[in-house]
Amino acid sequence: MSTSPKTAACPCGGAAYAVCCGPYITGAALPPTAETLMRSRYTAFTLRDEAYLRATWHASTRPSEPLFAEEEKVHWLGLEVKSALRLRQRKAKSADQTEEINRDTVEFVARYKVSGRAHRLHEVSRFVREQGEGGLRWFYLDGSFPE
Repeated sequence: MSTSPKTAACPCGGAAYAVCCGPYITGAALPPTAETLMRSRYTAFTLRDEAYLRATWHASTRPSEPLFAEEEKVHWLGLEVKSALRLRQRKAKSADQTEEINRDTVEFVARYKVSGRAHRLHEVSRFVREQGEGGLRWFYLDGSFPE
């Protein structure tokens, strides 16, 4: 018996895809946090959903070349969110310091295989929230790779 898409586990490690990243990828909802956007982008990578990845990538840093090579065979294995910076900062700051509410950083490790060889991508991603299609929304800016 196969699992239906509505009950299949979400690639990001969350609940069923239909109630986790699915609504964001289909456009039924906007990710409410930078971490949620990062998780949905990971899921979009596993699905090779270039349209969603481009739509959630900030125009100032979005690449013009295709995101996937036809011959590229990547098997995504899992995602581990290390930290969401704004959550830590919010606890450390007083309530009147909200100038950075539209910026966030998420550190994660994504594991994958290429041609049977295991790899890991450890990234600290930067996000910005600004007006976009459908209202105020999060966009991926760029990422750095810690040692």
